[in-house]
Amino acid sequence: MAVLSSDDSPVYLRLRATIAAGILRGDYGAGDQLPSVRALAAEHGANPLTVAKAYQSFQDDGYVEVRRGVGMFVLAGAAERLRAAERADFVAHQWPRIHTWIDLLGLDAADLLEPTAR
Repeated sequence: MAVLSSDDSPVYLRLRATIAAGILRGDYGAGDQLPSVRALAAEHGANPLTVAKAYQSFQDDGYVEVRRGVGMFVLAGAAERLRAAERADFVAHQWPRIHTWIDLLGLDAADLLEPTAR
């Protein structure tokens, strides 16, 4: 399941993207506890059940573990596995659409690497 989501993605995927980005940036390292369901729900104005669904997807994918009565913790190697999964998803699903737009707009690498907007 892709981490990065668009604004039209379901809320649980956007929440998942927020936490996944934190794992990929190193905000949450191996062994670190993720915010509680209630805390994350309050922070993002989301339903706790929606947050729980986002967290469940991390658990299903093997990136976190639940310690009963304590919380959710990032597993060792989660960032590397998550990065590999996101790269594979990007190349398979997102890059083809981006590449098509690049071709349609007549852009080249220099256009894309320039920090100025044209």
